[in-house]
Amino acid sequence: MRWYTGKKVLITGGSSGIGKAAALHLARWGADVAIAARDEVKLEATLSEMRAQDALYGRRGTFISVKLDVGDKDMVQSEVPTVPERLGGLDVLINNAGIARPGYIQDIPEDVFEDMMRVNYFGTVYVTRALLPHFTAQGSGHISNVSSIAGLVGIFGYTAYAASKFAICGFTDCLRQELLPHKVGTSLVFPPDTRTPQLEYENNFKPAETKAIAGNVKLLEPEAVAQSMLEGIAAGRYHILPGMSTKFTHFMYRHFPWLVRWVIDNDLKKYSRRHA
Repeated sequence: MRWYTGKKVLITGGSSGIGKAAALHLARWGADVAIAARDEVKLEATLSEMRAQDALYGRRGTFISVKLDVGDKDMVQSEVPTVPERLGGLDVLINNAGIARPGYIQDIPEDVFEDMMRVNYFGTVYVTRALLPHFTAQGSGHISNVSSIAGLVGIFGYTAYAASKFAICGFTDCLRQELLPHKVGTSLVFPPDTRTPQLEYENNFKPAETKAIAGNVKLLEPEAVAQSMLEGIAAGRYHILPGMSTKFTHFMYRHFPWLVRWVIDNDLKKYSRRHA
C-alpha cells in the first residue's frame, strides 16, 4: 500500500484487535503512526511490535502512544490536539475505539447503555472535534469512523451497542457533507464479527437467542478487516464493507430490508420452538 508511505495516522483503540492489526499494517507500509488506548502495557507492547515490523523493512518510522479514554472529554481535549505536533503532522484519523456488552434489554444495567454511548459515540465525536481545526486548516486529510454490522442491522441482544453504532452512522453522514468544502475525506466502516479480545468478552454475555442468530457466521481475522479498512480509506470509499457477508448484508438490507428481518425473525422462531 504505497499510498500510506510517509502518511501520518492516528488510530484510537490501537492497542488490540482491529486497531492493532491496522497499526502493524501501517508500520510495514511506511506510515508514521500514533496509537491511543487506555492500557499503557498493551500500548507499549504494540509499539514494540510496530518498531520490529518497521525495522524488518529498514525504515525508521515515528511511532507514538497516547494513553487515552476517548469517552473522557477533558482528557481528549488535553491529549489529542498534541498528536499532529508529536507525529510531525496528521493525514488520517481512524476512530476505532469501542466497547460492547450484549444482553437482554431488561438485564443490561443502565450505566452500560451510558458507557456504550460515552465510548462508542461520544468518543468518536470528541476525538473528531478535537482534530477538526487541524484538518480544516490543512485543507486535506481523511477521517474514518468505525461502526459495525450492528450499525446496519439491529440484532437481538444488542440494544445498547447497536444504538451507539447507529449513532456513529448518522454523525458520519452529516460530517461527510460538512467536510466537503474543506477537502477532508470521510469513511464509515462496518466490521462483521471479528476474532478479537472484545468478541471473547462479548461471548460471556450473549443471550442464547443472539448466539442462535449469529452462530453460523464465519469470523473474520482482525488483519483481514484492518486491511480492508485501510484499502478503502486509500481508495476514498465512503462505505467500507469488510468481507463478502458484510457486503451481502448491506446490499440486502438496503434493497430488501423486509426479507432480512424475515430471515432473522425466522431464526428466532426456530430457536423458540426448539426450546419451548
